[in-house]
Amino acid sequence: MADLAQTPRRGRMALDGLQSPWSLGALILLAVALLDLGNFWPVLRFAAAALLSTSKYILFAVTLLAYLKATGAEALVARGFVGRETRMILFAALLGGLAPFCSCEVIPFIAGLLALGAPLSAVMAFWLASPLIDPPTLLITAAALGWPFAIAKAVSAVGLGLFGGFVVKALRGAGLFAQPLRKEPVKSCCGCGAPKAARPNWRFWQEEARRATFRKEFVENALFLLKWLAFAYVLEALLVTYVRPEWIASLVGGEGLMPIAIAAVVGMPAYLNSYVAPPLLAGLMAQGMSAGAALAFMVAGAVSSIPAMAAVWSLVKPRVFATYLGLGLSGAILSGVVFQLI
Repeated sequence: MADLAQTPRRGRMALDGLQSPWSLGALILLAVALLDLGNFWPVLRFAAAALLSTSKYILFAVTLLAYLKATGAEALVARGFVGRETRMILFAALLGGLAPFCSCEVIPFIAGLLALGAPLSAVMAFWLASPLIDPPTLLITAAALGWPFAIAKAVSAVGLGLFGGFVVKALRGAGLFAQPLRKEPVKSCCGCGAPKAARPNWRFWQEEARRATFRKEFVENALFLLKWLAFAYVLEALLVTYVRPEWIASLVGGEGLMPIAIAAVVGMPAYLNSYVAPPLLAGLMAQGMSAGAALAFMVAGAVSSIPAMAAVWSLVKPRVFATYLGLGLSGAILSGVVFQLI
């Protein structure tokens, strides 16, 4: 009977294993070997070479992220929500691009800010900017797409935060969003809580607990980045090998507003995390996707993280939720247009 009771659990564990990036990447390579052996080694070499070239960025990124977590640097974010509203919007947009939060971790943090009376405009600025960029994502984007694209993404993150913050400020002045929260703030959707108010300790190695945090964060983030980037580079290799350039160019290639708008609209439901998206977009751009469309796709996709969206829906009233999505989509299109013109 005990064995029978364990069967569903084992089945779920097996299913989770098959859905992991390592397993999916291996299954894709196996399928290529079985169906098109001639392209197996080119696909494998492409993915391995791309991962190897990114390894130095991965090392620096995980070290930086582990350092920020071990020192407690995320507590500095709270300081941006003090003072005049315009100043708060400016600081929140800038801090959103620096804070080492996952897309779920930001939810309880902003819930606490709103519950304490922080203006929605400043919270929206941080909310929009935070999922788009952080130091590790900047490095991964630069490795896959080059520094001009990475800088454009960082500027877009801050610009989107400012755009959303000041739009909400104007709407609040017109009497909207008097009470943005639903009844109760939600907890984190990924098990990570809001930052504590403690002062950062930049010499984290002086405390055993912080050293342990550094080691834990380094290993976990290294494994996380390796598994997702390995999977992403396998997908990029498939795109470059099998997708005809004219297919991509006909949909999101060329100049003008339409390819950028299509990329943004497609990017929102087709969310890819910030570590998978750059290699895939590199493959799409090699096949004919315009740079503006690629940026719009990436910005829109970051705003629409499915677990974060579920938490947003449960946290704020529908009007605020709709405004968040509308600002994300319009900001993604505007970012793509400006980048294309530059």
